Amino acid sequence: MPCTWDLKTLYNSINGNSPDKDRMKLFFRKYGKGPVLVILHGLFGSSGNWVSVARDLSNSFTVYLPDLRNHGLSPHSDSNGYDDMCGDLHELVKAEKIGKFFLAGHSMGGKCAAAFAIKWPELLSGLLVADISPFRQNARLEKEFTKHREILDAIAGINPAELRSRMEAEGIIARTIADEKLRGFIMKNLERGDDNSFRWRLNAKALSDNLRIIAGPLQAPALYSGQVSGFPVIFLRGELSPYLPEEDFNGIRSVFPAADFVEVKGAGHWIHSDAREEVVRCLKMFLDY
Repeated sequence: MPCTWDLKTLYNSINGNSPDKDRMKLFFRKYGKGPVLVILHGLFGSSGNWVSVARDLSNSFTVYLPDLRNHGLSPHSDSNGYDDMCGDLHELVKAEKIGKFFLAGHSMGGKCAAAFAIKWPELLSGLLVADISPFRQNARLEKEFTKHREILDAIAGINPAELRSRMEAEGIIARTIADEKLRGFIMKNLERGDDNSFRWRLNAKALSDNLRIIAGPLQAPALYSGQVSGFPVIFLRGELSPYLPEEDFNGIRSVFPAADFVEVKGAGHWIHSDAREEVVRCLKMFLDY
């Protein structure tokens, strides 16, 4: 039977949510035609990161790419728990009058997608979670948490109003982020406003304040009542990434018994960038079920 939130108080305390938080109207991009597929980006990302995938899928799906709260062009909030993000998505689905739909997400967006599937399974036709384990934080990922904190501290340490150029900002960020690809990814969040001054799209303070919630597990699988079933579930794992370890597979199957695990050869955590064609192929698998 579908899982319900009969432990809502515990869930909210673990995930830092308040049931009465205001939901927000998310910015989104829309492509294609066919059954609806919603794709959720990860931490530091935005809808723009998935545009090439959406275009590749535009003949098979109507693809929605929302910016999650505190990211991209969506509003900012002090709260960034998974119940908050799921509630925002639910508001978008209602506003767009979307019936049942396919849902995919990467990293933070993958955990949000899993949480949405547990809370509203009756709304989904399929679920794909890309390179994240929703239910526990592996000890090996503590260094990744530290890296995320350093990135957010670096962003917060730059006053965009004082910047004279993007090159100046990138030089400052480079002191913390040596990897050129990751640095370019972060720099996509810096934009010029109508007055030609710089500003950050993402809300670094709120993300930093909520980082333990974002990086941590939804909650232990054993705390969920029942199992989520009735639609296909795919978990993509980057071969070179530590974010979805095999020891988590049994816990995931205890909540999503139909879960298929697909390892993407040669891909790291940024699986949609490292292996876009394979991600597109796996999403198209939904149409074959």
